[in-house]
Amino acid sequence: MVKAAAALAFAALFLIIHLANPAFLPHLAGLLSRGDIQETALYIKSFGSWAVLFSFLLTLFVNALGFPPAIIFSTANTLIFGIFWGIFLSVAAETVGVTVSFLLLRFFFRDTAEKIIAKHKTLASIDKYSGKRGFVVMLIARMVPYFPSVLLNALGALSAMSLRDYVISSFVGKFPSTGIEAIIGHDTITHQEDPTRLIVVIVFAVLLIVGAWWYERRAAKRAEAQAAGQER
Repeated sequence: MVKAAAALAFAALFLIIHLANPAFLPHLAGLLSRGDIQETALYIKSFGSWAVLFSFLLTLFVNALGFPPAIIFSTANTLIFGIFWGIFLSVAAETVGVTVSFLLLRFFFRDTAEKIIAKHKTLASIDKYSGKRGFVVMLIARMVPYFPSVLLNALGALSAMSLRDYVISSFVGKFPSTGIEAIIGHDTITHQEDPTRLIVVIVFAVLLIVGAWWYERRAAKRAEAQAAGQER
C-alpha cells in the first residue's frame, strides 16, 4: 500500500504540473528528445533570474530518470554560468538526482533483490562485498566519463551499499567525469583552439581513477590477508 501510494503521489506531481502549465511538459519532452545542447542552454537562460534553480531541477530530474545523457545539461550549464560554476551546479544537481533515483529504486525493488540474492551464494558474496567495499567501487565508477549513470544508480540501490557511502562517492566521483564531459562539450561548441585546459583535466582525471583503483586493489588484498589470518 505504501509503494502504491508513493507511485500515485509521483504521478500526481506530473498532473499538477500539467494543469498549472499544459504546454510545459510537452515542450520539455521535445527538448529532451532532441538533445540539442545550444537549444537547451537558450531555454534554461530564458528563465532569467530563475535560470539557476530551473537548471538545477532539470538536471536533477534527468539524472533521477537516467535519460537523456547528463552531458547535455552539464555542457549547457557551462555555456550559461561559466566553466567553474557550471560544473559545480551540474555535479550538485546530478548528485541529488542520482540520490533520488537510488532511494526510489531501493524503496521499490530492494526487497525483491534481497530475496533473489538469498537464493544464490555468488550474488550473496557480491552483495556482501558491495556493503564493505562499495564506496571505493562506486567512486571509481563515477569518475569514468560517459559511463551510464542509470546503471550505477541501479547497482547501488540493489546492493548492500549504504546511502551515505553512495552519496559521498557519487558527489566526489562526479567532479572529474562531469568536468571532462562538460569541458569537451563546451570547447567543441565554442570552438576553443587551445587544448591545454582539456589536457590538464583529462590527465588529472586519469590520475584520480588510477589512484583510486590502486587503492582499492591494495585494500582488497589487505582484507583478504586479514581474513585468511583470522581463519588460521
